[in-house]
Amino acid sequence: MKRSFLCTVLGLAITTATHAQLPAPTPSPAPSPADRIARVRAALPVVEKLYRDYAAQRHIPGLGFGVVMDGQLIFGSGAGVNNLTSKTPATAQSQFRIASMTKSLTAMAILKLRDEGKLRLDDPAFTYVPELRSLTPLTSDAPPITVRHLLTHAAGFPEDNPWGDRQLADSEAEFTQFLKGGVSLSNVPGVAYEYANLGFTLLGRIITNVAQQPYQQYITQNILRPLGMNSTIWDYRQADPNRFVTGYRWQEEQWLPEVPLADGSWGAMGGLITTVEDFGKYMALHLSAWPARSEPETGPVKRSSLREMQQPWNFRGLNGAYKYPSGRTVAQTGSYAYGLGWTRDSDGRVSVGHSGGLPGYGSEWQILPDYGIGVVACASLTYAGPRGLNTAALDTLITLAGLKPRPVVVSAILRQRQAELLQLLPTFNGADASGIFAENFFPDTPLPLRQKALAALFGKIGRVVRVSEMVPENNLRGTFQITGERGTVDVFFTLTPERNALIQQLDLRESTK
Repeated sequence: MKRSFLCTVLGLAITTATHAQLPAPTPSPAPSPADRIARVRAALPVVEKLYRDYAAQRHIPGLGFGVVMDGQLIFGSGAGVNNLTSKTPATAQSQFRIASMTKSLTAMAILKLRDEGKLRLDDPAFTYVPELRSLTPLTSDAPPITVRHLLTHAAGFPEDNPWGDRQLADSEAEFTQFLKGGVSLSNVPGVAYEYANLGFTLLGRIITNVAQQPYQQYITQNILRPLGMNSTIWDYRQADPNRFVTGYRWQEEQWLPEVPLADGSWGAMGGLITTVEDFGKYMALHLSAWPARSEPETGPVKRSSLREMQQPWNFRGLNGAYKYPSGRTVAQTGSYAYGLGWTRDSDGRVSVGHSGGLPGYGSEWQILPDYGIGVVACASLTYAGPRGLNTAALDTLITLAGLKPRPVVVSAILRQRQAELLQLLPTFNGADASGIFAENFFPDTPLPLRQKALAALFGKIGRVVRVSEMVPENNLRGTFQITGERGTVDVFFTLTPERNALIQQLDLRESTK
């Protein structure tokens, strides 16, 4: 289906002979990374107040929070205390349990093993977990559960919050016995989204069996330590007692300490303990995957695998009237990626991240890949849900700092075709012999009709005074504007998949903006 940037033929053959050659595109200066960070830093006091007010209003004993941008944690702080006995202030170095925020690290480990050729995502999960061979399918026509199903909550297991949290400390032997006893299913695999901690616990078992070492050890050695996440651990008994954050429940107007859960076989779904400073390094890794580029790999996982993790693999739902904390209302769709939640609103803003909740803790992180920015918040209150808080923080930073999405780089072929097109406009004389148009171009709309429409359009806007730079949608498609004394023309063109990519579609219309 063709785009609707079609110019209007006014039926008036206005001559364009008096038009001079169109000027070269005018470059638009982009803010430097230092300028972007400076503007965000200027907005941080407003955001810090959001977090501190949230902690006070929600009876949160301790809260850690931070902002990551352009590869670094540019702000990290805390509100409240690590525990109510010592009253040590909570900071960006405090060690919080992050619960299901762990899931994306488990998914990352799976992709690392896949990249090493040690497993395949579309293999049946029983290939790597033999106990699953005896699983009774829900129906006779049900496909086997695959590794990819587990990654995207599509395996057919029932939603298991908060039951799954209470399994965290089970031993590997107890988990094996659980699997041998049989598992109840709510759906056949591959047809629905249903959040299942069990699925990620099985991914942990896959890592253990494939890597031939405990999943905790594999993730620590291959992801955490290479990133310098040296304060990130699995067992609370190994935490720094001066930095470990005690978890509480707010009940009957008082804080009650939760009994801590030990590390065990279910930790792959939610067992990690980390700090804002450490987790900022992990968020920076995810942001570093964008844009796709020809540079040496520097992370523990390939950039292409990080981008794969962040794609919407399993549809979760649609909200036709999602309201941002600022009051802005948009339509928003959500999906589950690989150990990550994914949303996109009708303004095109994409958010990637994950929440976490355990007895005594609630956390969430979000990155906006197109903006190169993200936030994280970790709280010491049972199932505290700071997602709305983080969304408000990001929305505030974007607004106050005037951040714009990362521009797509103009490819050499788009720039070349724009320059060649400008040589032909506004008359289009010699266009059929120029060699820049695909074989469908003039059969779709004959040259005389195009020239008639161009004469009318350029006659209406008058003498051309400015041509904007290309705004690419991708490597082979983009738009630009031609501004005259009395109006502006929007120009869209898209190129063919041929090696010598040619213009297959060109649409012009008078701008309404």
